[in-house]
Amino acid sequence: MATPAHSLVTGANRGLGLALVRGLLARGDRVVATARHPGKATALNTLTGQYPGRLHVLPLDVASEKSRDELARELPLVLDGASIDLMINNAGVLHSGERWGKLHADILEDSLRINAIGPLLLVQAVEKLLADGARVANISTQMASFAGRTEFRSPSYSMSKAAQNMATVQLALALKPRGITVVALSPGWVRTDMGGAGGELAPEESAAGLLETIAGLGDADSGRFLDWRGQPMAW
Repeated sequence: MATPAHSLVTGANRGLGLALVRGLLARGDRVVATARHPGKATALNTLTGQYPGRLHVLPLDVASEKSRDELARELPLVLDGASIDLMINNAGVLHSGERWGKLHADILEDSLRINAIGPLLLVQAVEKLLADGARVANISTQMASFAGRTEFRSPSYSMSKAAQNMATVQLALALKPRGITVVALSPGWVRTDMGGAGGELAPEESAAGLLETIAGLGDADSGRFLDWRGQPMAW
């Protein structure tokens, strides 16, 4: 990727997404960061003052077709004719408290819309803005690994992220003619609102590893499932 690159990060108002934005800005990228409620994204808005002209915060509800289309219309204005070199689909949801015997269709469907369907359709909506040879990183999870599941836990999250992994493979095939590399990346167990206080990694550590892994991707990596250190994950 050329430096400075133009990067797009969804779900960037806190946790891992915010750490990814900070890492991209620190290395010199121009960044478009999305949040459902930009006015409430205090940390992101503070960063815009620290990096004038290099960070733009735009609204996005990844599960909403209208919101995805509005982002696709707004992006050319803030990109000022440039293309997106890196797209990180980080926005996601984990519904806590799921118990066998008390599962609900609305929770399962919401997880699929946000974690799998939304990112896939967002890439489709902004594809014309992606540079040839760009990279698309879908933030997945070790909980999406069929081989790694040993307990009943968070079925809506696990199932929707497994679906996102298949979306990654499908995107890799669809975008191959343009040389766009698409990968699913597990960030590890990160200390965030989603991951909980017991996480093994600070958001900054995971983000640094993810960005290093993305920077080292080659064409042959497209469609793969890797962890934050660049090691292969079992499907």
